[in-house]
Amino acid sequence: MGFFEKIFGSYSKKELARIEPIKKAVLDLEEDMESLSDSALRAKTTEFKERLANGETLDDILPEAMAVCREASYRVLGKKPYPVQIIGAIVLHQGRIAEMKTGEGKTLVACLASYLNALSGKGVHVVTVNDYLAKFQSEEMGKIYRFLGLSIGVILHDLNNDQRRQAYACDITYGTNNEFGFDYLRDNMVIYKKDMVQRELNFAIVDEVDSILIDEARTPLIISGRGDKSTELYHIVDRFVKTLTFSTVVEMDTKEDQESILNDCDCIIDEKAKSASITKRGIKKAEKHFRVANLMDAENMTLLHHINQALKAHGIMKRDTDYVVKPNEKGEMEVVIVDEFTGRLMEGRRFNDGLHQAIEAKENVKVQHESKTLATITFQNYFRLYNKLSGMTGTAMTEEDEFKEIYKLDIIAVPTNKPIQRKDHHDQIYRTENGKFNAVIDQIIECNKKGQPVLVGTVSIDKSEALSKRLSKKGIKHNVLNAKQHEREAEIIAQAGKFGAVTIATNMAGRGTDILLGGNAEFLAKAQLKKLEYSDAVINDAIGFAETDDEEILKARAEYQKLYQKFKDEVEQKAEKVREAGGLFIIGTERHESRRIDNQLKGRSGRQGDIGESRFFLSVEDDLMRIFAGDKLETMMSTLKVEEDMPIESKTLTKLIESSQKKVEARNFSIRKNVLNYDDVMSTQREIIYKQRAQVLNGEDLHESILKMMRELVSDTVNNYLIDDEDKEDWNLKGLYMHFLGWGFLDILPQETQMKLMAEAQAKALAEENNQVPAIQNERDENDEDTTFDDMENTKDAEDVNAIVEESKAEDSKETEAETETEKSVEVEDTEIPEDVTGGINFNTKNDEQLEKIQKDDVTKFLTDKMISTYENKEKEFGGQAIRELERVILLKVVDSKWTAHIDDMDELKKGISLRSYGQKNPVVEYRYEGFEMFDAMVQSIRETTVRMLLTVRLTKNQPPKREQVAKPYPPNMGGGNIVIVNKPVVQRKSSKQQPPKQQ
Repeated sequence: MGFFEKIFGSYSKKELARIEPIKKAVLDLEEDMESLSDSALRAKTTEFKERLANGETLDDILPEAMAVCREASYRVLGKKPYPVQIIGAIVLHQGRIAEMKTGEGKTLVACLASYLNALSGKGVHVVTVNDYLAKFQSEEMGKIYRFLGLSIGVILHDLNNDQRRQAYACDITYGTNNEFGFDYLRDNMVIYKKDMVQRELNFAIVDEVDSILIDEARTPLIISGRGDKSTELYHIVDRFVKTLTFSTVVEMDTKEDQESILNDCDCIIDEKAKSASITKRGIKKAEKHFRVANLMDAENMTLLHHINQALKAHGIMKRDTDYVVKPNEKGEMEVVIVDEFTGRLMEGRRFNDGLHQAIEAKENVKVQHESKTLATITFQNYFRLYNKLSGMTGTAMTEEDEFKEIYKLDIIAVPTNKPIQRKDHHDQIYRTENGKFNAVIDQIIECNKKGQPVLVGTVSIDKSEALSKRLSKKGIKHNVLNAKQHEREAEIIAQAGKFGAVTIATNMAGRGTDILLGGNAEFLAKAQLKKLEYSDAVINDAIGFAETDDEEILKARAEYQKLYQKFKDEVEQKAEKVREAGGLFIIGTERHESRRIDNQLKGRSGRQGDIGESRFFLSVEDDLMRIFAGDKLETMMSTLKVEEDMPIESKTLTKLIESSQKKVEARNFSIRKNVLNYDDVMSTQREIIYKQRAQVLNGEDLHESILKMMRELVSDTVNNYLIDDEDKEDWNLKGLYMHFLGWGFLDILPQETQMKLMAEAQAKALAEENNQVPAIQNERDENDEDTTFDDMENTKDAEDVNAIVEESKAEDSKETEAETETEKSVEVEDTEIPEDVTGGINFNTKNDEQLEKIQKDDVTKFLTDKMISTYENKEKEFGGQAIRELERVILLKVVDSKWTAHIDDMDELKKGISLRSYGQKNPVVEYRYEGFEMFDAMVQSIRETTVRMLLTVRLTKNQPPKREQVAKPYPPNMGGGNIVIVNKPVVQRKSSKQQPPKQQ
């Protein structure tokens, strides 16, 4: 605690003092609510809605509403929220973050705040970290909501659109952050309003808010369409990268370091920067292997990009740390990402920008097609769309600055219901990792002898498995929980508090499942139901709270209640025995990059006033210690002549470790902020485009907007051709006239030629933009030696690369055939434009005297009037209703096609924009400037294409135009854009010449 906090008190204490009278008002109504009958209590919901309709606010009815919900919770579930839970609910209602320790009942806290805010009728979203918690919490809390007359919905991964729409229409909707975000993006891709599922984003309560808004904020949500580029290039490049020599350093500090290392390897792996860079030697090898003159030429950027991604896959991404390789439902091996912060598998997510494909090539599994981004948004910008946002977690204070700066959320630390009795011992630091693990084993044996349960936290799968082998050799029974056993997560963690239990877990630490001393009666009852041969589906329904008339479920539910009561009595007796042994002992085997993850691990012990202990065992060889404090610690250990098994406990060392964690947290914040800075540019553009789409979907009359487009288009085009009012020599009147020729509103040519030009204009309007794929040269150095077997292999790779690129170019040319054809214009340069069809304006003249008589405004008026009158004639022919729908159909189609192309263009811009920093320019500022220039160009293109299509499209009478979806997604995935989330690889501290890691 700082000096000023000691004198003036913390921010949380001041805010809690303001909340205290509100909490007291809720508690004072307890007896009044107890005296109400069930029907009278339920009728309060209708009363509150009427009072809100008559002008009262949610703050006005807060004490009564929370008192009603509190009493309903007791009658339905037998749980009456504690005073501290009321405080937490008030904090959530105020749009803040409530920091509440593990086991304090945050689910019930969210229920109180949700009920109050749902009374407005605008909807409440409760956001959880996984489907299991969303389903369980919605069923448990749903009993309270339904008792009080509110509707409850839950968004799960396998729901169809109708089911989702129904769930979002409920008063309160539970779901995961991914489902909410993807539904928002998909809603902005539909072509009819009836296909949308979400309504207004009103109020969100985010459970585990630090995990969702901080840890996952580096990876934007991306909805993809399948790409059509070949995947063979990844295999070809992977074979080449496996021949390179890698050198790993903690940090490239000095120019001397760089020169000494760069000449001795092909690729540098910088641990601190988490980067993989090809050296000059590596570039020469690549140029020789692929037969290219200069790898850095623009035409070879595709090849260079694939090489860079392959280097990341081999040098940075570690199997069983950053990802696992496991069979999918079809039995095929696939690469699945491991969440850096929770250790859970991230099913369905893929690294973006080709990195996932590079890893698949490295692991020799099927390489999936690259995806094409159709829609994207960061979690930061998605959750900032809500009118009110709040959250709850056990660990938020360490990220207080980020919550304030990014989300404008302040954090209130809510006191625990009972004082914390857990004893947190000082860290023990050892010289070597082996010495550390020996001490960990000794501590586990010591605890195990007296029956004290132990939960050991590790940072990766391989560390957990290595520790498991050591324990097995000592004959100690234990459970291992990592990403490979994630299906058993809740079950293993729930029994981690049993007498004599030893559990090894990665960073997942069982969120959503409390570790109860003596064991968990619920899971013991479930295990017994399995023995009675109930199916998993029936068991899940039996322990849930959903209403049902299924006899088998009702029978299982009755059996479960009987078993639960039996095991509950047994567990309470065993819990006392565990308390006598000292409670749950938490052992950390490394400090995580984030202090929050360490606090979450410690927080598993000491819930609701239970006793417990915690200690972290560290070594100088741990990644965090070695990379950020290695030199200082090594010097200290050498000075003190510390033996391998001798622990050191020191406040100085603890501060040094904390300082290292703060450095990493600051860097990660910088990364997340950088992602947001770039997405903020897209966010402004996204809002404009989505607003325009909404006008179409809402069936608004766009006629005036279309006429405005026509006027602006003519005006801008005239200004492009008739540049200077003072110097008319540069005017290109004939070029201006020819620009609009074939748009269907100018007359000079024979009917046959007119029709041909109109057809070409229509084809041009529909053509997709051409995305060129760079070619790769197939040249050979004059100084090359005689051909060897390796040369033959290199030649084959080079030929394969060229074949792939050429095939890609051929595909692109097919897509743009129509556009290419439109460039072959009809020869009309020699055609005289008669003045009797141009309103008396001589568009043929280049004579100065005649030009002086022509005014730009007259030209603009003539072209505008002709264009609008032609459009009005079309409306008379086909009817206003058909033309209004045609306007919506064409505008929607053009906006969607241009927007998806613009997203790709912005991605390409982002890839190379960081190089501007070498020219002393801020990349974000440059990205913003060029991004808005590209956006303006896209808007102009939308306007021109829309107008041209409206004038040239042919309609059939009595057949209304149909909308067509341009962006068709296949199942969405999540990627990191240009930000790749990785853990630090475990390597030796000094630079070492080595081959890329072998496949495990």
